[in-house]
Amino acid sequence: MDGEIKQGCDEWKPFIMMLAIDSAFAVVNILLKTVLEDGINHLVLITYRLLISAVFLAPIGYLWERSSRPKLTFRILCSLFFSAIVGASLTQYFFLLGIEYTSATFSCAFINIVPVLTFIMALPFRTERVDLKETSGRAKVLGTLICIGGVMVLTLYKGTALFNSSHTQQAPRSHNSNELSPSKMVERWSIGLMALGSGTVLWSSWFLMQASIGQRYPCQYSSTAIMSFFGSIQSAVLTFSLGNNLSVWVLRGKAQILIVLYAGLVGSGLCIVGMAWCVKKRGPVFTAAFSPLIQIMAATLDIPILHEQLHIGSLVGSIIVIIGLYILLWGKNKEMQKCATRIAQEEEEELDKEMKEREQVQEEPKVVHRGVDAVL
Repeated sequence: MDGEIKQGCDEWKPFIMMLAIDSAFAVVNILLKTVLEDGINHLVLITYRLLISAVFLAPIGYLWERSSRPKLTFRILCSLFFSAIVGASLTQYFFLLGIEYTSATFSCAFINIVPVLTFIMALPFRTERVDLKETSGRAKVLGTLICIGGVMVLTLYKGTALFNSSHTQQAPRSHNSNELSPSKMVERWSIGLMALGSGTVLWSSWFLMQASIGQRYPCQYSSTAIMSFFGSIQSAVLTFSLGNNLSVWVLRGKAQILIVLYAGLVGSGLCIVGMAWCVKKRGPVFTAAFSPLIQIMAATLDIPILHEQLHIGSLVGSIIVIIGLYILLWGKNKEMQKCATRIAQEEEEELDKEMKEREQVQEEPKVVHRGVDAVL
């Protein structure tokens, strides 16, 4: 009985972990939107965020994982360096750019694409498979196509605002939409879309890379600390290469300092550690599948607090993406159940085979003994 309870708790741990991670990410997105409107440099924010994460996680990884940590080879270091590019420095830059040029709610809606894109990118690497003869395979293909349709609605159709814009006009903005011409607004929205699209592709790639890294270096705290350290160096080098002066490194006020600390400790630290653990336990597609919850949680804060507008295109597109996503997940769940049943049957057959072999071995001495008695 105790074993069944423990097994049930272990099965629910990844679900609870991802719910907590999505809640934290939603808060991070809202807070980052506020500091971006204050004019903080994107790359400076990323550098501080990743450096705080590295400093926070390095001693935890050293003490917690020193007995189980495998040798850190040059190949693993190179993998973590490229993982930092794909999952930390460039990805965060594109998403921050997308948040600034669109909104936190729309950016979170775009993240809904990540699970489907992760699934599509996993097919060539054979970490996912599709059998059209099975219901599960057809469901995964159908869910993918529905998600692609939702993405097209999300990106190509904005629609009217669903709420009164009086609060939005009163809210202070560094780039107030009321002060921009329609052509400038379209330009900014297009830049935001391209940035979010690039960030989504990189983020999906990171899930696949993390699945490979987790097998060769299964130390979430240490790997995340190293990845954050590499990412902070990459962001700092990029900041200086773009010709920014030293004044951009100065944080203004306690609010910016606290937000950057929270984003580093929680957003780039504990959340990434938790996601790496979930990828190790349940795979990249399962972990990416919880991304739509970030949008729901962010919207509950973004609209009433920051008075951001929710447009009908974002709402309809997100609903279509979520429907397609969970059709895909239903198919994947059916496939996992079938796989688990097949493995159980194979184990049972193997056990029966071993028992028969043991019985034959036990019967052989008896036959020999009888033959000797007959001769005597």
